[in-house]
Amino acid sequence: MKLRHKLSLAGALCALLLPVTTAQADAVSPKTYNVWQWNVAGDSIHDGRTDTGMVDAAVGSIVYRGADFAALNELCENQYDALVAKLRIENWPQNADNFARFEPSRQGGNKAICKNGAYGNAIFSKRPLGPADRIALPDDGTAEKRNMLCAGLLDGSGTRFCTTHITKELAFSTAQLDAVHTQLEAHSGESVLIAGDFNAQPDYGRLNTFYTASANTPNNPNNAGEYRELDDNDEGQCLGYGEWTVEGSGSNTPPCGPNAKIDLIFVRESALAGPYSADSLGISAGCTYVPGGLCSDHRILTGTVTVK
Repeated sequence: MKLRHKLSLAGALCALLLPVTTAQADAVSPKTYNVWQWNVAGDSIHDGRTDTGMVDAAVGSIVYRGADFAALNELCENQYDALVAKLRIENWPQNADNFARFEPSRQGGNKAICKNGAYGNAIFSKRPLGPADRIALPDDGTAEKRNMLCAGLLDGSGTRFCTTHITKELAFSTAQLDAVHTQLEAHSGESVLIAGDFNAQPDYGRLNTFYTASANTPNNPNNAGEYRELDDNDEGQCLGYGEWTVEGSGSNTPPCGPNAKIDLIFVRESALAGPYSADSLGISAGCTYVPGGLCSDHRILTGTVTVK
């Protein structure tokens, strides 16, 4: 055998025997994430203000709960800017210049909304984010142009975080949910987490394409999808359905009480590498300039999940 061939073979064998670096091992090891979700009613309750206490309540909860990801719906852009500034002060993000994304569902320039500012969805990540995917959902004919906002982590883990806020218009809800599902499946090889206000209860038929059959219970039957919702396995909180996030029942009476769950955190079942759980938190009553002091008409939803 010629010398150069011997050297090439020896080099290849050595490469096979080299230890995996710490960074490489960390990138492929299972990851446990804390996920945080809140529809803050930034215009309808807070009138686009940043001084009501809602921003401080959100920052305090994100930090206290040790969130790795946070999603907010119905957020005014000036409130988003305030959240970015306050999370920096709290040293929450690893990279203070790359941890947040905002996508308007209503543009600025309308004095009736968010004090003439934009209004929409936002995601925040403790770890640095890659480029955002900003997906327009099927138009429901209203002034609000619904969207889905996603970004992947830059750490090589293959983790992607998304949020969405689905319309209340029943004629368009299924089409928007189908569009969200299609986008999630386009990244099925990654560990995708999505948190948002789906304006649909877990037992609604239009979510059967999300929930996997392994989540079937009398409270949430007939599922045929690929996803688990982080609050679907709590036997003490309506097994298969989860704990309520808004007062009232919507169009269907919830299976376990008078109040509905429409805020959801999904993960693909095939991405699971360990346990998961979620909790619905009571609404803070410490906000000012708002009726009754309630900071939102939605509860905060938090969850923990281990993914591949």
